[in-house]
Amino acid sequence: MDNTPASSTPYTPQEKLSGKIAELELKEKERQTKAQADEQGLPYINLDKFPISQEAIKLLPRDQAEALQTLCFLYSGDEIRLASLNPNNPQLSHLKKELADKLHANVKIYFISENSLQIGLAVYEKIPQIIHLEGVQIKEEDLQRFEKELNTFEKVNQVVQKIGLSEIVTIIISAGLQFRASDIHIEAEEKDVKIRLRIDGVLHDVVVLPKDAWPKINSRIKLLAGLKINIENKPQDGRFTINLSKDVVDVRVSSIPSAFGESIVLRLLRASAVGLEFESLGLRGKSFNDLKNEIDKPNGMVLATGPTGSGKTTTLYAILNKINSPDTKIVTLEDPIEYKLPGIVQSQVQSSDGQSGSESTEGESRKKDIYTFGRGIRAMLRQDPDVVMVGEIRDLETADTAINAALTGHLMLSTLHTNSAAATIPRLLAMGVKPFLLAPSLNAIIGQRLVRRLCQHCKQEDNEIDNKTMTAILNALNAIAPESGYKPDLNNLKFYKSPGCEKCQKIGYKGRVGIYEVMLMTPEIEKMILSGQASEYEIEKIAVANGMINLLQDGLLKALEGVTSISEIISKVKT
Repeated sequence: MDNTPASSTPYTPQEKLSGKIAELELKEKERQTKAQADEQGLPYINLDKFPISQEAIKLLPRDQAEALQTLCFLYSGDEIRLASLNPNNPQLSHLKKELADKLHANVKIYFISENSLQIGLAVYEKIPQIIHLEGVQIKEEDLQRFEKELNTFEKVNQVVQKIGLSEIVTIIISAGLQFRASDIHIEAEEKDVKIRLRIDGVLHDVVVLPKDAWPKINSRIKLLAGLKINIENKPQDGRFTINLSKDVVDVRVSSIPSAFGESIVLRLLRASAVGLEFESLGLRGKSFNDLKNEIDKPNGMVLATGPTGSGKTTTLYAILNKINSPDTKIVTLEDPIEYKLPGIVQSQVQSSDGQSGSESTEGESRKKDIYTFGRGIRAMLRQDPDVVMVGEIRDLETADTAINAALTGHLMLSTLHTNSAAATIPRLLAMGVKPFLLAPSLNAIIGQRLVRRLCQHCKQEDNEIDNKTMTAILNALNAIAPESGYKPDLNNLKFYKSPGCEKCQKIGYKGRVGIYEVMLMTPEIEKMILSGQASEYEIEKIAVANGMINLLQDGLLKALEGVTSISEIISKVKT
């Protein structure tokens, strides 16, 4: 009796021959696929024995992969590689853009054979559960369920301590939305985990959790944002979306390694925030009228300047909302696109080449084709726009191209990091901009800061301003030129403060407003630019003499109206 196990039964000559024929057929099909790829100028890959990671395959759910006959076989954080039976499928263009925008990675599509597709699809069977999140849904009833409990920082901390770890992230995000925080900071420290909310530009400690809660919170956020869970020693960026009945919140997630784990920051971008009206920015009087006149012009450059977090992008969005109409073509270049604007073409530039270590040669060749601000402006001008908005002028190439656009019949809007409107001109000249091009291209320069609004429920008169501060206030207000249209009564100055109450979480402030200076191009300033002697001090002196209200003066006028406090103005503007 033959006791040889069936599994060890040798192949018959016929079976060996059949296997050899099948192997040859596969090789021939791969050869034909590669020939097709070469003929169409497409990259080709054979996925037989290729180590497809679960991180890569999870980027597409199986049903989508089968419908498009496409799968993801490589994801390195900077690079995404897709493999498809039909790389020319128009739907893949949308998929490529979606993945690039969501994960901020360079996406490339390869031509594959049917055999390679089946090899890739088989990987799905090895994964217990594929997690694919277009966005996280925080249901309205969940927000309402915790709404009464999350009305103070202390109660948020109490609720978080009671609930399970699986709900912590939802509760923290719900609290962030309820308190209208711009950012949520989650930081691993030596003995605990600290959670802070940035409200009106200031961070507030809200929750402290034991250190053993960190792994689950970290993993949950990374899964939502499409980040690699096992990577903790490198920075990562991702995003997800919260869909509410009356709003959509885009959550940008940034993770960096720290001494005791990682620091994760969630930026909450509300779609409703883009509806800010030009009239609600905080501009008024001569500043409002001057800027309105300049943005109504068909050409020239309007720059918003200030430090990071001073509201420059919000100002530009409000201007775009003001001038947006069916008969005006508006194109923007942004990095990243923070809010979607209806009726406006928005394009995102690349901030890096996305080069991976395994493909350095390919990465080097791509450096010449990076979609930068400078190259993007040249491309968008071929779109026949009336108005062009560039997220930021960072270098000479962008500055030169933007100035030429302003001189050739386009209204150009952009931002620059300077401390004042007057400092913008020396900064551009230091970049290497030609004075004879800069002078005629500039329409207006906006200098701005964001200051917190006093809580109207606990606002009271401030009688504790010291003599030194009051002297500086009087000097600043007395220097307001008659041409500005403002003449405050220096003998009857009244300022306000808010000690804090339940309505404002005992902070004393609720909401923010902009303080502005709007500097117009005048013959005197133009002459100074052309002479090459454009100093910040002299330019501001001329602008104030022509009626410009500077940042400090605008802030003091708002403080006189009870909008903000003297201490808030002093903290944002030099006196």
